[in-house]
Amino acid sequence: MPDAPPINSSLTPQPGHLYVVATPIGNLADLTERARAILGAVDLIACEDTRTTGAMLTRFGLHRPLVAYHEHNETVAAVQLADQIAAGKSVAVVSDAGTPGLSDPGFRIVRECRRRGLPVVPVPGPSALIAVLSASGLPTNGFLFVGFLPAKTAARTGFFSQYRDFDYTLALYESCHRIDKAITDVVATLGDDRVICVAKEVTKLHEAFFVGRAAEVQARLAKASLKGEFVLLIAPKDFVL
Repeated sequence: MPDAPPINSSLTPQPGHLYVVATPIGNLADLTERARAILGAVDLIACEDTRTTGAMLTRFGLHRPLVAYHEHNETVAAVQLADQIAAGKSVAVVSDAGTPGLSDPGFRIVRECRRRGLPVVPVPGPSALIAVLSASGLPTNGFLFVGFLPAKTAARTGFFSQYRDFDYTLALYESCHRIDKAITDVVATLGDDRVICVAKEVTKLHEAFFVGRAAEVQARLAKASLKGEFVLLIAPKDFVL
């Protein structure tokens, strides 16, 4: 009889590889089968917060060595982790939620591995950015993701003025402490009628989408809880919902 087919190697971490693993942004059911398999078998998991990732792994019955990898130690840790990968270790990098490298740690370890010719394997999954784009109703034929907005009002309004006539959707992250100020700046700089989408707590219990003219969204947000994490999309100026 012929030999049984081999186990899908994509579910089995290979020595000397870096795995960039997306994790749930809220709903734990969104962890993919492949991500779970990789996280349960790599030699080491580099994570933004060992407590957060440790708690998630425990929920899935997974127990692997963890090492802190965050914005304060990323430059040094990237070299150290790449050394271990070069020595034959399999390493996964995760953020607290979502896809590493998108306004989260991850870029430097990937760059270090690419510099050395070490294999980097994406394990795709949840991303707040892509989730909101797909459900917003705003144009998705092209978009510019710029991460978090500047903290100062002058810098924010300067940014909006710079991209006033941009031909594609702008995609941004914003904190609960500044989302109302950001929308005020959108209205003041881009006008009442600019179509926007504000999404909060995507995939979580209190997920909410506010889509429409900027002034209308601003009025709705004034009556809503501003707790949580926000994604802001701004449509091109001539777009009509």
